[in-house]
Amino acid sequence: MAPLLDTILLFSLPASGKSEVRRYLASLTPEQCRNDFHMGPTLQLDDYPYVHLMHRIDDELKANGLGYVFYHGPNRPFQDDWTWAVLVELLNEDYAHLMAGRQVEVASASQHLMDRLDAARARVGLPQPMGDLPHRIRVKVAVALEAECRAELDALNRQNAEDKTGHTLVIEAARGGAHGAAFPLCPPHGYEAAFQTLAPAILERACVLYVWVDPAESRRKNIERGRPNQQGSILHHSVPMEVMLGQYGCDDMAWLMEQSDRPGTLRVERIVPEGDRHATKVYHLPAARFDNRKDLTTFVREDRRLWKPGDVAALHGGLKAAFDQLAGLGRA
Repeated sequence: MAPLLDTILLFSLPASGKSEVRRYLASLTPEQCRNDFHMGPTLQLDDYPYVHLMHRIDDELKANGLGYVFYHGPNRPFQDDWTWAVLVELLNEDYAHLMAGRQVEVASASQHLMDRLDAARARVGLPQPMGDLPHRIRVKVAVALEAECRAELDALNRQNAEDKTGHTLVIEAARGGAHGAAFPLCPPHGYEAAFQTLAPAILERACVLYVWVDPAESRRKNIERGRPNQQGSILHHSVPMEVMLGQYGCDDMAWLMEQSDRPGTLRVERIVPEGDRHATKVYHLPAARFDNRKDLTTFVREDRRLWKPGDVAALHGGLKAAFDQLAGLGRA
């Protein structure tokens, strides 16, 4: 039997089926995960909660008479596109804490999040707006967001405390570029830019599962999945159409796979620290596509008791083929 997959980067366009795949995997027995998908029990990281909480901070700033600091508006893109790199920095930090089993104990989870956002922005050369807020406003924002931030921090702490032996880590993110953009995409857009920001420790252990839908299908499903007052849900949030066209109108995953010098992989060339100097290092990340262009995953959003055996079989078979490919490729 092939070794268990260590870290899976679950990457693709919004509403492609990533979160449904995660939910389906969570429904399986450990034996099914191991025998059919070469996975141990899953640990999971996702950058979407940070996307949502930045919206929530902007909402509270507006309610207190200030302007937005992260987005152009409640249904509009980031003010600075390098926020995509900020999200990867936050994932890197979550990954480091997970591997170290670190428990983050703070008096205020929301104040802690605001400090983290500023620190991550500093690492990519952006201003740190949370530190510039008037104290009374920052306190009001923190109080309003505390419950949501505490729930997220508690979930990370619970996961960090788990014994990670034999587990598989799944890291979810969506990236893309403007509709009609040429390749290679200009940083910080696209997956190539994300791979340039991901921690080398992740690249050393990761493979990539790309959930394949075209941008038009991504937009259709994005509208279909949206539910009022559920923007914090990974299954039922909806991305604004301006963002779908301007940030997710295409993605560069297929292009990157075509450019690789080793079939079935993504080639990532990075400048990394090496002792007292920096050196160029090349990673070949095993990569497979799960074809969801005919929508094998939407049913997973429903109550499990409503799942039809035929739908389950089709999804299971498609995923098994992709995971078999990943497990068979190995690492350089």
